[in-house]
Parts: sequence; C-alpha cells; structure tokens
Amino acid sequence: MKEKKLPEGLHRETLAVRTGLPPSQWGENSEALYLTSGFVQPDSETMAHRFANPQEGYTYGRTSNPTVTSFELRLAAMEGTEAAIGTSTGMAAILLLGMGVLRAGDHVICSRSVFGSTLNLFAKEFGKFGVESSFVSQTDLKEWQAAVKPNTKLLFAETPTNPLTDVCDIAALADIAHGAGALLAVDNCFCSPALQRPVEMGADFIIHSGTKYLDGQGRVMAGALCGTRKWVNEVFAPIVRTAGMTLAPFNAWVVLKGLETLGIRMQAQCANALAVARFLEAHPSVSRVYYPGLESHGQHALAMRQQSGLGGAVLSFDVKGSDPASLRRNAFTVIDSSEVMSIATNLGDTKTIITHPATTSHGRLSEEQRQAAGIGQGLIRLAVGLEHVDDIKADLSRGLGKL
Repeated sequence: MKEKKLPEGLHRETLAVRTGLPPSQWGENSEALYLTSGFVQPDSETMAHRFANPQEGYTYGRTSNPTVTSFELRLAAMEGTEAAIGTSTGMAAILLLGMGVLRAGDHVICSRSVFGSTLNLFAKEFGKFGVESSFVSQTDLKEWQAAVKPNTKLLFAETPTNPLTDVCDIAALADIAHGAGALLAVDNCFCSPALQRPVEMGADFIIHSGTKYLDGQGRVMAGALCGTRKWVNEVFAPIVRTAGMTLAPFNAWVVLKGLETLGIRMQAQCANALAVARFLEAHPSVSRVYYPGLESHGQHALAMRQQSGLGGAVLSFDVKGSDPASLRRNAFTVIDSSEVMSIATNLGDTKTIITHPATTSHGRLSEEQRQAAGIGQGLIRLAVGLEHVDDIKADLSRGLGKL
C-alpha cells in the first residue's frame, strides 16, 4: 500500500485527522500502535545504513518509532513547521531546547511570568552549566530589549502565561531576538495550534506539553519541540537518542488521536471559559479576573489577533480578602466547596480543573519570585472543560457564596 500524498492548502482541522497516516499491510483506517523496543533488519548492510542515517529507517525504540513519527508529522503540519520531535514531557522539550541551543557562557531572556518549573529550569538547572538567565516583564517590550546582551542566544516566552494569562507580542519578540542574532522559542501549550501558530509570527521554535490540550483528556504525559527540519534532525534528534528523553509509543498514539478532536474541543472550551469569566467578573466576592477574552484584559486586542479571536480555556481570578492569610483561606474555601470540578494541577482536560497556583504550580518558587510573577494567595486558576457552563458556574457559586 502506498502512502497517500495530501494536497496543498488543507485546513488545520483536516491536517489534524489526515496527516501522518503511514502505509500498512493491513490498510487500517486508524493509526497503528507499534509496541516494540527494537526493529528487525533485513540484512547487515541495511542495518549499518539505518544506524548511520536514523531518519531512513527504524532500529531501536529510543531512537525512533513509527507511531511517534506519525505524531511528529501531524503536529508539525498543524503548527506549520517543517518538523517536530516528541519528548517524554513538556519540560523535557524545554530541556531539549536548552541542550541544543545553549552553551556555557550563553545568555537567555525569559518572561518572569512563565510556568514555575520553567523558571526553575532556566534559573537553577541551566545556571549550573554556565548559562545566564534574565527574567523580564511578559508585556514590556522595552524590558526585553534592554536585557539583550552580546551573548544572548535565546528569548523564551509562553503566551498566554500560566496562570495570569498575560499575552506577549510574538512578532515583536521575534524582531528583538533576530535583531540580536538570537532565537525565539514560544510555549504554545495554552492555545495549541488550534488557536495560535507562533511560527507565522516569526518564532523559531514552538514548545508543547502534549499532556495538556493536545491529548485533551488527561491520560498521558507527552511533549514536543517544533522547528525547522535542520534543527530537528541535526541538533535535537541526536540529543534525544543520546539522553533518552524519548516519547513512549503508547503516549504518542494517545496524543495522536487527541489531535483529531483538538479544534472542536478548543472551540467549545473557549466558549465555556468566556461565559465563566464574565460570570466571575460580575461576582461581588471576586476582585479581578484574568482572561484574554475579556475586554478588561490588558492585552485583549493583541490576544484576539494572535489567538484566532478566542481567549483560550484557562482563566484565573482573585478572591477578596484583607490579608494573605484571609486570601488563602477564602481561596481554599472556594476550591474545597466544589462538587463538580476536579481539584488537581493539570489543565487541558475535558473536565474542569480548579487549583491554587501559590501552593501548587508555583509552590516551589520563593515568595519574592511569586510576588514578581503576580501570584497571590487569593489567586485561583480554572482550566475550563466541557461540562455544561451553568453547572460550572453553580459549582463556583457554592464557595463564592460563603465568602
């Protein structure tokens, strides 16, 4: 059976269903799951060639796997990049990025509003190996420009951020990076390619935690790094083969199937999130709501341009309180009163998830780092799912009504 060549110009929804379908002796209509650690070779000459040219055949599971390849092809097509490489987690993808791009003596500029583990990776772990990192405002382009040094090699941002949903101007950051001879990486976890394609705005690399919206149902851990074919094949793939941050075939298969429904899920979850955000913005026990889809959001217009006119499915809000202790107590009351939502730390699930960032995703940061990132004790994050929106609002009202 020959692999079907897809026509040019297909929409993302079609690419999400049709890309990465390898030929099969059986002709199955669903992507096959290849569970094997090794691959039998027809002869010694072929085996030698494939070990020397990993892109031309499969040899060992740590190097490549047909199911993982299907996932990589599909995600790259949806992101509009030449290639992608799967990793065990989203944080492994950022580690891979650093190992491939950075050397001792290099300098990184990173938004101080990114995910807590990302902050620790740049500030602590990369610092052990002589990489210097500067952390700047997510939204102040003058800070990004002022932080540039002769040894700056990488600018890193996620947009929107976790959990305050700050939005950065991707095109402007790309101009700053490229003007300094550096590269721009964008964590596209919150929007996914269903809403936002950073490469179209000048980003060099796109990071994904496939654990989130790409899977969409909270089933497996996965990550990916998207970029040019040259970077993926010549730089990142050899590191994955050596370091072993490999994406498992089963996990790749799960996320591969999740990509098929990504567009329709994101549309529905974004609609729910906007309705919940408007409800919270009008509630007397809420002091502020952080959601790009609201006109009150500081980067609303920018977000609507970059994110296909949708605000995403994650929002955060501050409950009212007189001091840090009362803010934390009130936040816990709202969270613990929920009877429908899941109290967990993941996002991107079909189930709505509620969490307290100051003690979970950003709990390992110092108080100074949390303050700099705007993470207060009264902050609650919601990753809005596919339940009926009235049930989500009713669940929030149970706790908010007690404050």
